[in-house]
Amino acid sequence: MNPALDVVKLGLVEIIDIRFEHWEQIKTIYTQGIATGNATFQAEPPDWEEWNSSHLANCRIVAVENGKVCGWAALSPVSSRCVYSGVAEVSIYVGKDHRGKQVGSHLLQQLISMSEEAGLWTLQAGIFPENKSSLRLHEKLGFRLIGYQEKVGKMNNIWRNVNLLERRSKTTGTD
Repeated sequence: MNPALDVVKLGLVEIIDIRFEHWEQIKTIYTQGIATGNATFQAEPPDWEEWNSSHLANCRIVAVENGKVCGWAALSPVSSRCVYSGVAEVSIYVGKDHRGKQVGSHLLQQLISMSEEAGLWTLQAGIFPENKSSLRLHEKLGFRLIGYQEKVGKMNNIWRNVNLLERRSKTTGTD
């Protein structure tokens, strides 16, 4: 099931489905996120094949302004077990020149809508406690802190904690 995304226009920004031709710009934004030191444990972005195979075929979008990708969001399955078929993990990245301009809010709102159309009932996010803007964004859109993983991984030889957040749909998987 791949819910069709009509172009969503939000002022000068359009939200559209990710296509292969967006990859280089997506990778640039991912690299900018990595450079903050508070977005991911990854030291460098994957190649297209790895990224493509690790994310759901639907529920992957970009925000485009004047033909340029300014942010992206996508979902990854949390497990291959059938009982978790309605649970996915959120990835959301906004280009450094577009942060603080509501691009992340628009992307996450659209991703939530698409996830519910696709039958997903729970979205999860793992966010470094230092990434205050991402925590605020997720909480603003209905995610709640459910705990944290203490010293779950090392980054530059320093143990890092990760906050665990989830959003349970009020419309999907409620029966």
